[in-house]
Amino acid sequence: MPLLATCDLCDLHKNDSDGSFRVLPPVFNDYGGRAVFSGAVATVKCFEDNTSVKAAVESPGNGRVLVVDGGGSLRRALVGGNLAATAARNGWAGIVVDGCVRDVAELRQTELGIRALALMPLPTERKAPGQADVPVQIQGQWVRPGDWLYADADGIVVMAEPA
Repeated sequence: MPLLATCDLCDLHKNDSDGSFRVLPPVFNDYGGRAVFSGAVATVKCFEDNTSVKAAVESPGNGRVLVVDGGGSLRRALVGGNLAATAARNGWAGIVVDGCVRDVAELRQTELGIRALALMPLPTERKAPGQADVPVQIQGQWVRPGDWLYADADGIVVMAEPA
């Protein structure tokens, strides 16, 4: 699949008003070994418990992007080196976490796009496993399973259909 620049996509869709084209706010940092990535979206909604993230990355990624609604928590890391390595081995193109990640040295060595709000060395606690394949709200923008996500150095855009 060709990797399209987010700026070019924004130029093409700047006047769209039906909600099928969304730009995530510029609050995500790049932690992965792949700076540019795109793919169909799979989602997980969880809070300070990465059980459902682990289950997702252990499944075949087929070039998809996992979008994790971690509620914006800065208290626990939802993805670390082991989960990122598993995701890369299983064919995921990237992971976007509305929350934290850890093991930054390992993440940078992984052939996977990884965006998150911040780093946090504390692991998760097993409290509530969360939900998979549900619409999630990431920093005020809806992201649904089957949407398409494009990420590069300029930002992250989400579209209802592939570009």
